[in-house]
Amino acid sequence: MNMKGIFIALSGGIGGAKLVLGMAGILPAEQLAVVVNTGDDFEHLGLHVSPDIDTMLYTLAGISNQETGWGRANESWSFMSALGELGADTWFRLGDTADLAGRLGLSVAVVPMSDDPVRTHLDTDSGLLEFQEYFVRRQCEPDVSGIHFKGSECARPSPGFEDLLHSDELAAVIICPSNPFLSIDPMLSIPGVRDSLVNCTAPVIAVSPLIRGRSMKGPTAKIMGDLGVPVAASAVAKHYEGLIDGFVLDSSDTDSADSLADSGLKLAMTNTVMQTLDERISLARNVLEFAHSLR
Repeated sequence: MNMKGIFIALSGGIGGAKLVLGMAGILPAEQLAVVVNTGDDFEHLGLHVSPDIDTMLYTLAGISNQETGWGRANESWSFMSALGELGADTWFRLGDTADLAGRLGLSVAVVPMSDDPVRTHLDTDSGLLEFQEYFVRRQCEPDVSGIHFKGSECARPSPGFEDLLHSDELAAVIICPSNPFLSIDPMLSIPGVRDSLVNCTAPVIAVSPLIRGRSMKGPTAKIMGDLGVPVAASAVAKHYEGLIDGFVLDSSDTDSADSLADSGLKLAMTNTVMQTLDERISLARNVLEFAHSLR
């Protein structure tokens, strides 16, 4: 595949990381940059934790836990076990490593959406919950009625993100199949980001995180149901209305494709299941070719 320019991927954790890994198998490292959600970040046991960035780094480095989709393979939990024996709070599991992208030998640019604190909070039937309290401790069980991004109004895109958005070499922006409400909306809540995407000359396309009304991983479908949003790929496309030029959905989602037929949005249908590396590369190839066709 002979493509020029820089491709930006906007991503959350597991689902987005799979597509980015596929893209990394096609594009030269200097043509791929990943902007990762930090709305999930929080302080735990005196440490700053960036779960989505960790997942992205581990996935690209080939050391992610294939069973859970998060964390490192063969992770040691001795640190947490010792803390548990001392009576510490161990509901959020921390491994024994803090490797950086350079130490992992990664050449793909992985940058946070912002260096300023933006924290996702959810209105639920159990009260206002911080994201990790809802996602990890409560296992996404409370019903969600609203989502807020605390600090976003004062945040700025990270310098790396800002430079990418205004690069003369920008070829396309790919919104990965990450949770639109919990992984992508935090980025869009930062002043200037949405406007930069709307006004950029490169095509912006999104990949649906749903297949026939189901999410392969994570609470996307549940969140949509809680918020009264139709649990369908077409609803994801409409959520991004005014922002995207094209939308990729699974070949089986013919109902959603039919409902979007008159929207003016360019559509591409392909297999979006990414259980194997070959499937991730295949989807990435189709996504990149679709983006190239819209330039």
